[in-house]
Amino acid sequence: MTTVHDVAASSTSLAPERFTASGNRTASELRTLVEIEQRLLWLSTMTVHHCNHVRLNESGMKVGGHQASTASLVTVMTALWFDALQSGDRVSVKPTAAPALYSIAYLLGALEKHDMESLRAFGGLQAYPSRTKNGPSIDYSTGSMGLGANASVWDAMTRGYLADHFGQSPAGRHYALLGDAELDEGAVWEAVLDPMVGQLGAVTWVVDVNRQALDRPVPRSTTRRIRNLFDAAGWQVIDLPYGQLLESLFHEPGGEEFRQLLNSMTNREFHRLLRGSAQEARSVLTTGRAPWSALSKLVASLDSRHLLAAIRNVGGHDLPTLLDAFARIDDSRPTVILAHTIKGYGLPIEAHADNHSALLGVEQIRQLADLSGVDVDQPWERFDDRSPEGLLCKEAALRLRRREAASLTPPSPPADLRRTPKGRASTQQAFGSLLLDLKRSAPDVAARLVTVSPDVSSTTNLGGWINRAGVWEPDPGTDQDGDHGLLKWDATAKGQHIELGIAETNLVGLLTELGSSWSRWGQPLFPVGTVYDAFVTRALEPWSFGLYSGGQSILVGTPAGTALGPEGGAHQSVITPSIGLEQPGCVAYEPAFALDFEWCFLAALGNLGKPGGESAYFRLSTRTVDQTLAAVPHDSVQRETRRGQAVAGGYVLHKAEVPSVTIVAMGAVLPEALTAVEELQRDGFGADLVCVTSADLLYRAARARSGLGDAPEWILRDLFPGQRALPMVTVLDGHPHTLAFLASLHQVEVTSLGVTEFGQSGDIADVFRHHGIDAASIVTAALDLIE
Repeated sequence: MTTVHDVAASSTSLAPERFTASGNRTASELRTLVEIEQRLLWLSTMTVHHCNHVRLNESGMKVGGHQASTASLVTVMTALWFDALQSGDRVSVKPTAAPALYSIAYLLGALEKHDMESLRAFGGLQAYPSRTKNGPSIDYSTGSMGLGANASVWDAMTRGYLADHFGQSPAGRHYALLGDAELDEGAVWEAVLDPMVGQLGAVTWVVDVNRQALDRPVPRSTTRRIRNLFDAAGWQVIDLPYGQLLESLFHEPGGEEFRQLLNSMTNREFHRLLRGSAQEARSVLTTGRAPWSALSKLVASLDSRHLLAAIRNVGGHDLPTLLDAFARIDDSRPTVILAHTIKGYGLPIEAHADNHSALLGVEQIRQLADLSGVDVDQPWERFDDRSPEGLLCKEAALRLRRREAASLTPPSPPADLRRTPKGRASTQQAFGSLLLDLKRSAPDVAARLVTVSPDVSSTTNLGGWINRAGVWEPDPGTDQDGDHGLLKWDATAKGQHIELGIAETNLVGLLTELGSSWSRWGQPLFPVGTVYDAFVTRALEPWSFGLYSGGQSILVGTPAGTALGPEGGAHQSVITPSIGLEQPGCVAYEPAFALDFEWCFLAALGNLGKPGGESAYFRLSTRTVDQTLAAVPHDSVQRETRRGQAVAGGYVLHKAEVPSVTIVAMGAVLPEALTAVEELQRDGFGADLVCVTSADLLYRAARARSGLGDAPEWILRDLFPGQRALPMVTVLDGHPHTLAFLASLHQVEVTSLGVTEFGQSGDIADVFRHHGIDAASIVTAALDLIE
């Protein structure tokens, strides 16, 4: 079993081979970098140790942390922050290396001792980097595998868009440090393969190839496959399997055989080699070979210390190799650096199969403190300001200091375009019309609009907008033949639509970064993305994570529900209304009429691109509805009251003289609800009809009324006054529990109608009848309650 002293011999201050001059760094400068590397290893390890073994823990539960996963990236992060990184660069750090990121911020003076002692404590440093919770030292939120790396891609695209439209282009790269196990996530490859990404030369990924997953070493080597996949996608691939010490040994007699032996080892064999003693390593390397063979002689020529250093001299832990790799980045295309590392490097749990969540014991921490030249009782000491290490930290802090751009105040959209739709129209049609109208009526707002679609532009009604606003391409080339059909795909650097490939995760990833431009780059945008509503669930996790990360945008899910009858169950969304209600960070709307949509969409635009802003999700329908059914008031005061109610969550569409029941309807089923009210009235039963535009806002108001939030409550008094508390029928083209909570406002009986099973093809009447959301079903439910 390898001891902490054996590991030290192979890792830092006891490895003189690491101090030879290289590139633009002298041997002395490299030694300074190594000392900083060792201090970062100590600080990041101690940060996790403190929250588990030093800080008071009343629950007695393991607080957790990832000492081994952090250790594998410490060398890479040392080379990046203390040599390669510039102030205009941004870095996404894999979630399990958060302690190293915090430790760098501490050495650079951005965090203090109390911060380091607050890891995973309430109000302290988050378990994983969080841009919204940890402050300006964090460039990207990470914590969901693969999505942090993708964020660097979409932010680079956002930066390019801002440069073309607003002339703001600070120089800088977008780095992402990710684990090799993260490459198992499909979202990573969806981003890598998108046609727009191949032009992003500012993107550089560094993959921590430690050949271990959470539970075990990766069974088979995947490096060649990873290398080939990135190469096929047009990325520059820089592979760093070995460091300078090993590369020099490979040029000695027997060296090529040494290389081939290491290359041929399975991941498990290599990890066993790492965990063994020097004697065991000699046995593994020379078994089956004569003592006079070139490889046997080469192994025999190395003392135990140098042999252990050699087998651990992978590229991701060799500073000269890493510095050279960063200097070789090709800015004309994305770059991936495959930095081969050892999980737990420099720790006694190095290369252990189950080290992912392992924690060092107290005695092991004391040994690491001795090796790091730190007093374990004074664990947070920074370098002396006059020491080479202290001077380099100060230089790095100055080099990386940013002048944060003051965020511009976004233009305010008009609250009402003062038109009243007539005839038949769908909310999806209203969406396309409104975008065009903004070009005419509010050009300053339209200039900040940027639409995104994963190859569903025409079918989500973006065609007119695209023909008018154009498609954004940083380098449109010469493929502009004028044969456009219905859509004019005129690509220019000033276009305002971004067309992605068919990948919903890419859509919401780009929306997140476009929606963060106000806080990151000082330029507010109004990003609007369209997706088939049934596929919101495919994008749900990255969308939710993007909202957590602070991106402010509008997601339009259309077409929606079983109202998309002929398309069948595959395209008929059921649970998305409930998702909209439950998802933090956004307001969900499902308007029934074109004007309701217009009012709510303008309000949502006004909530983007500023502190305290919020995203929005619109569930729209292709079903055309007679717009006169909305009964929009002609009086300007009454119209404004209606608008305010629609934006706040709903309004009373029909008020009976003597009501017996309340019908609450949302979205595409409003015609059925109105028909049901008329039939009940003919049978002698009055019914109030409430048109809900946002179940989400009504639910917030209901919670606030119970003291569980600060949402405005007045909308509930307007829609559901206590003196008209009656049995209730709720209905929508989605899961019925979305509106069922409304019965609790006055503790009335309720029947909640909706869709609880997968749909099938058919016309709307048949499909609605099948699911029990037609007029007859509403009437039956109401009569049952009345009786």
